[in-house]
Amino acid sequence: MQKGINEKIVRSISEKKDEPSWMLDLRLKALKVFLNSSLPSWGPDLSDLKLDDLYYYLKPTEKTEKSWQDVPEKIKQTFEKLKVPEHEREFFAGIGAQYESEMVYHKLKKEWQSKGIIFLNTEQGLKQHPELFKEYFGSVVPYADNKFAALNTAVWSGGSFIYIPKGVQVTMPLQTYFRIEAEQLGQFERTLIVVDEGAQLHYLEGCTAPWSSKSSLHCGVVELVAKKNSRIRYTTIQNWSKNIFNLVTKRAIAHENSLVEWIFGSLGSRVTVEYPCVILKEPNAKAEIISIATSTTETQNQDSGGKAIHLAPKTSSRIISKSLSKNGGVCTYRGIVKIVPGAKDCKSFVQCDGLILDKNSKSNAYPKIDVNENDVKISHEAKVSNIEEEQIFYLMSRGLTPQQARALIVNGFIEPFVKQLPLEYAVEMERLVEMEMEEEA
Repeated sequence: MQKGINEKIVRSISEKKDEPSWMLDLRLKALKVFLNSSLPSWGPDLSDLKLDDLYYYLKPTEKTEKSWQDVPEKIKQTFEKLKVPEHEREFFAGIGAQYESEMVYHKLKKEWQSKGIIFLNTEQGLKQHPELFKEYFGSVVPYADNKFAALNTAVWSGGSFIYIPKGVQVTMPLQTYFRIEAEQLGQFERTLIVVDEGAQLHYLEGCTAPWSSKSSLHCGVVELVAKKNSRIRYTTIQNWSKNIFNLVTKRAIAHENSLVEWIFGSLGSRVTVEYPCVILKEPNAKAEIISIATSTTETQNQDSGGKAIHLAPKTSSRIISKSLSKNGGVCTYRGIVKIVPGAKDCKSFVQCDGLILDKNSKSNAYPKIDVNENDVKISHEAKVSNIEEEQIFYLMSRGLTPQQARALIVNGFIEPFVKQLPLEYAVEMERLVEMEMEEEA
């Protein structure tokens, strides 16, 4: 498929997927919005993102497999190095693996299939559950929401479609792993998760790519629907290579007495723009958004945070953002808490902390709090600090090397994020952060 994006390419993607006419119509409407809208005038510099130089669809295999043995050998070796099959056996109720533009593997364990759980790649979700899919697709993130949501809607491919029936509590996480190997590729997965009344789900996604001198784009959209008394935890560990532009739109709608948790670690990419949002639609809905971002080179810019939109009384939100900057890297917190008229007795707490490890790096914070109701409790804390020589000296006096002392301080700083992860992932996350923080040779 040729580089760039136009109506012919969009039609070709839809034809290859044998989609219904309503999806093609939606793609074409979204394409018009994308082509007629400008890049954001705020946030990180995106001038080096050459959208006309990207491939918008690359199909690595003919179909999605349900057995690792049937996955093409080269692709299978890539995911085996990342321990994806091993993790499936030990930790997960089901797992999906996306390579370039398509899911190459997707499987739910039989014990969970028997409970009525739907865990399919997004294309299969559209074909096998058309009415349920059409009801929710684009209901949380409309195609005209922003330029990159429109782009995703126009050319989306891959991702997961999940439905958890009423009262079913999935005690083992589901996971999807995303991998970009090709140069100058755009990956546009679409994830749609609906958790019905009284149900519970923990979903994890991991993202990686090898280094390339040419830029690629990851432009995903995630839509979550948490029904009454349900709970969704969505965890992301993003370790893209530093040639990737990571521009994503993630949003949830929380119904009465539900809880939505966004837990995300952003270690890689050249530029990340990621602000998970929870719309607290009905009373007693709750939101937790906890993140860690690291920026370790002068070309890296992590622009992340969270949004909580309180539309109903007695809703609550908590946003905690941690960032680490070194070697001229830039980390920025950007968040919104909005309380509309009539949303009485709401509570919100925002904390954004930056740790700067040298004199050339930056940590920025742009919080926005928009309160239109008197009977609410809002608090905000922001702090930027560095590692002081006295701290290093004290720990060295207890027998630690300078590098061990720095690592201990950093691990203590990111602890609020790490403790939200499953044990195996917490250990891996600490290791990744330590590697990012090591002095360059």
